[in-house]
Amino acid sequence: MRNDLIYLDYNATTPLDEEVRRAMAESLPLFGNPSSVHRIGAAAKAAIENARGQVARLIHAEPQEIVFTSGGTESNNLALIGTAFRKQKGHLITSVIEHPSVSNPVRWLEGRGYDVSWLPVDAEGCISPDAVRKAIRKDTLLITIMHSNNETGVLQPIAEVGKIARECGIPFHTDAAQSAGKVDVHVPELNVDMLTVVSHKFYGPKGIGALYIKGWGKEGCPPDISAKWPAPILFGAGHERGLRPGTENTPGIVGLGAACEGARRHLPERYEHSRALREMLFALLRERLDIRLNGHAELRLPNTLNVAVHGSIGEDLVAALGNSLAFSAGSACHAGIRKPSSVLKAMGIPDQDALSSIRLSVGKDNTPDEIRSAAALLVECVRRGR
Repeated sequence: MRNDLIYLDYNATTPLDEEVRRAMAESLPLFGNPSSVHRIGAAAKAAIENARGQVARLIHAEPQEIVFTSGGTESNNLALIGTAFRKQKGHLITSVIEHPSVSNPVRWLEGRGYDVSWLPVDAEGCISPDAVRKAIRKDTLLITIMHSNNETGVLQPIAEVGKIARECGIPFHTDAAQSAGKVDVHVPELNVDMLTVVSHKFYGPKGIGALYIKGWGKEGCPPDISAKWPAPILFGAGHERGLRPGTENTPGIVGLGAACEGARRHLPERYEHSRALREMLFALLRERLDIRLNGHAELRLPNTLNVAVHGSIGEDLVAALGNSLAFSAGSACHAGIRKPSSVLKAMGIPDQDALSSIRLSVGKDNTPDEIRSAAALLVECVRRGR
């Protein structure tokens, strides 16, 4: 990353933390296959199990409840498709603002005969627990609602939904890719049965993730995967206690564990740092531009600011400032056609405001001086464009 580039796109991905980098470098000599019983394989296995414990501690789970995957997309697919395949038919409940790694597998299942209830959100981007309760049917096999939205940062009422799911005996999954490492994620308090963790959203490596499965591994090793657990969606050897085959990515897993350990240790200070910078940025922009906040004013991630910049096009701002400021737009351009964010549209935001929206997401390495500079760059660019 260029030293003169101000990076405000931490919801897209984050740089490796130095402690994570060191842990991964130290794991590189552990080339042994973790499934081998000899000393070299056992050393790799020990590193993986240490990381499993680090992931579990971050989300207040048990180590055996953590299954390693190649990232958030695979974790979400395993939870959704694996659960649906176990039941063979039935009904799923989700929201209209899910990440594509949830919405696309759900659409794929819908195309294969499963029924789906797509729940709306209100003007602040929140789903209603009552809407979840009303959508439940006798054949509902899974509820999946994201913990926080990747565009607006809005936090969903997961604990309330989880309580409803628990009362009805329905498995409940939440995609916490944007939340884990940024806010406290406490799986017993959230009442979830499955939860997705992704390390590159909080200073860990890409290409690695985890799926928490409540109770997984507590009833023997390997667990009985014939009944209440998700069915495997990949087929091979018996890695990850028979649920996720493939020789483990030891350096990636070690990096994920180190990122979780760092997040657990520094969560309060990172939270306050991000929140203060986000509010500073919002205040600076609001003083000098005509903007509107997209999403809930309080119930959102501490680092995320999504605003409509009236009189501008978000994508044009991103392109114009690409050499000096990194951030994201609330729209996408395909074949020359600008398309507003489906998340913002679902919140009832008019197309023009959605097209003018930008997402600014700060991180632990940002400074107040960078925030002031970023605000000045945006103000200048908007005014020049007008």
